[in-house]
Amino acid sequence: MNDGFGIAGLSALDRHFGRFIGAFSNPPDPLVVLAAALVSRAAARGDVCLELATAGDLEPGMAPDPESWTAALKRSPAIGRPGQKRPLILDEHGRLYLCRYWDYEDRLARDFCGRAEREAALDPLQLDSLVQAVFERLPGRPDADQRAAAAAAGRRGVTVITGGPGSGKTYTITAILDLLRRLQEGRPLRALLTAPTGKAAARLQESLRRVGLPGGGDAPAEVATIHRLLQPVPGTSRFRHDRARPLAADAVVVDEASMVDLALMAKLADAVPPEARLILVGDRHQLASVEAGSVLGDLCGGDRAGAGAARGARALDGCIVELTRSYRFAPGSAIGELSRAVNAGDARGALDLLAHDRSGTVEWMDPAAGPGVEATVRQRIVEGYRPLVEAAEPDEALAAIARFKLLCAHAAGPSGVETVNRTAERLLRRGGGIPAGGGAGQWYAGRPVLVTRNDYTLMLFNGDIGVTLPDPATGRLCVHFPGPAGQSRPVAPQRLPEHETAYALTVHKSQGSEFDEVLLILPERDSPVLTRELLYTAITRARNRIVVCGRAEVVATAVGRRIRRASGLRDTLWGPDPA
Repeated sequence: MNDGFGIAGLSALDRHFGRFIGAFSNPPDPLVVLAAALVSRAAARGDVCLELATAGDLEPGMAPDPESWTAALKRSPAIGRPGQKRPLILDEHGRLYLCRYWDYEDRLARDFCGRAEREAALDPLQLDSLVQAVFERLPGRPDADQRAAAAAAGRRGVTVITGGPGSGKTYTITAILDLLRRLQEGRPLRALLTAPTGKAAARLQESLRRVGLPGGGDAPAEVATIHRLLQPVPGTSRFRHDRARPLAADAVVVDEASMVDLALMAKLADAVPPEARLILVGDRHQLASVEAGSVLGDLCGGDRAGAGAARGARALDGCIVELTRSYRFAPGSAIGELSRAVNAGDARGALDLLAHDRSGTVEWMDPAAGPGVEATVRQRIVEGYRPLVEAAEPDEALAAIARFKLLCAHAAGPSGVETVNRTAERLLRRGGGIPAGGGAGQWYAGRPVLVTRNDYTLMLFNGDIGVTLPDPATGRLCVHFPGPAGQSRPVAPQRLPEHETAYALTVHKSQGSEFDEVLLILPERDSPVLTRELLYTAITRARNRIVVCGRAEVVATAVGRRIRRASGLRDTLWGPDPA
């Protein structure tokens, strides 16, 4: 029997783990070795478990007989049933987990089910009246979905609010905070706001400051990252706040929840007191977390969650609200229409929009059209970054860097961030926009910089983008970042945490950002990372204009491919898919 080591895509760690698990039996069972190696590979790819029915996407003829495979796994002393303490757990649905992932998923499912069943004893008419009063004190006119979201948050122990860019998620959060303050009946509201990254936390903080919280003094003083909120215990994977030492909170709001992986979400839920409201906010159509799991998508039940409330839900019935109106993209907006076509898996419609839009907001550059396309792309890069390299003042440069951005699907490779960044530097040097000479990482006026590690001392966070220019006060090169009240703040290059040049970003690293114009550069050939979620995320980073550079077959294949991460969370909360 094949031990799994002839399978493409297995790393040295996967092979080692397979042998480790197999060694629990004497002699090792090749079926167990194979399963363990595939579980390790699945976790590295973002899956929570290995579904034996799909056999880890093995080629035809390589997958063992399901009955024989299951029987072999049940015989192994390294593999236990749910609730047992064994290295691997096999559930009754044929899902094989690393023990810690089964534990995270089980804890999270039980936590959400328990919170969903807890409903505040509120008179419906009183709640409607309070919701009406809250929105009357906010600018603008709320839509029905925003009202439904506020009412659900007031009524339920857990609420999931999902919506695309410009759907009013921050506006709705503001209303919810005011509503919960009113429901406290004179007691101060202990509300904690958090996000998975420092950049996302800072953006939410600024957005809430712009909207303003009616009622004054109960607004949270700071939006913290989840890690900072829970307080890591040095040298461990644990946090100071957990089920035994919960957070002091009446409500916890988590923004950009699509970026939160299974392990972190389970630890956060553990730390939220059972009687507190937990409110998750995000875009279920965006890319999933980098680490294992697709928690927000699972909570929303995939495509079974509709506007206003979930359809056919069990545990989360009435807890899911989708904001469907876009306040950023007007009806008929080509960018909005393109994002909807991609979400719907309509490759023909997406390509038609790319090819025939006359509004100037959507453009397609197909490399198959001839060598002139490459020259046009290079010209666009120079034109897009000319305002940045010509900027003389930090505030002017920061405004310029928010106008145009190159996005790539990959970090490496011919169409990846590393190559595109080098190309952009070479083109700008050739045009005299930046100094000639020097190698990678050279400091020069106009160089954009992406921070890749949080530094709480400097208040710089993973995802922050700054621009290098002389400090007006000293004349020395500094990296200038957006500061409070719209003023830039300089940081000496030698003080920066880990960072990289940022003419181009991966789509993953662009999450939470917005630019006036985006040029998306796709690889020449298909790649597993090319999915409709990646395209949707890239398209919706653009406020005014999206340019897609990619072959028709690459775009079509990506639109037709969905991220599907194996887990049991969705079935536990929603039940299996209907036959």
